[in-house]
Amino acid sequence: MPFVIDELFLWLILVGFLAQMVDGALGMAYGVISTSAMLLMGIPPALASANVHAAEVFTTAASGTSHALARNVDWNMFWRLALFGSAGAVIGAFLISHADTTFIRPFIAAYLLLMGVIVIWKGLRPNGSPPKIGRVRILGFAGGMADAIGGGGWGPVVTSNLIARGGEPSRMVGTVNIAEFVVTVAASLAFLIALGPSFGKAALALLIGGVIAAPIAAWAARRVPRKILTVIVGVAICLVSAYNLWRALG
Repeated sequence: MPFVIDELFLWLILVGFLAQMVDGALGMAYGVISTSAMLLMGIPPALASANVHAAEVFTTAASGTSHALARNVDWNMFWRLALFGSAGAVIGAFLISHADTTFIRPFIAAYLLLMGVIVIWKGLRPNGSPPKIGRVRILGFAGGMADAIGGGGWGPVVTSNLIARGGEPSRMVGTVNIAEFVVTVAASLAFLIALGPSFGKAALALLIGGVIAAPIAAWAARRVPRKILTVIVGVAICLVSAYNLWRALG
């Protein structure tokens, strides 16, 4: 079949652009935004997650390399997050690939709605004295599985938890970002085995949009009030996810 640039392809480029703009400014929410928008367009949950993860292989590679060069990675924590996160992602990818689309769609929408609430919480929470970091393996496994099933959430789930438990923010973001590359590769391979090579076109559109947005997002990250943007993004995710949930249940 010849490659055709249709209306859906152009819309997905815009989705990738907006998702990368937010992710570049906040360090999270690329997958949640992309998957929420793709569900809104009527793309099945498994294909939406597969396309998002295929595109993220390249974005997380660039992000993780940057953090590694900046020596912003806790390598001991990285291996625990990467290995257990990959295991969770592979299981999650096979589960969503073989799930009944009609049955699973409301749960995915509800999950993404919860991710929106977490993003809002991250923007509103006051700075305090957080507890000690622990149970990184369990967190990585749960984050990887949720990310593969829901098409996003690794950053909001894992990064937010680690920072809330007392991790130094820039070091936690760097460690989670480079671990996400390994987790994303594992999820993409699992989707390839489960679904076959039928999800490349949408992933390409997301990637094109993300590449265009990356330098703009890096510039905007230094100028946009982080807390305000976090809350706005969280509210937007909640609205889209609530609509997807209403439509799935209706």
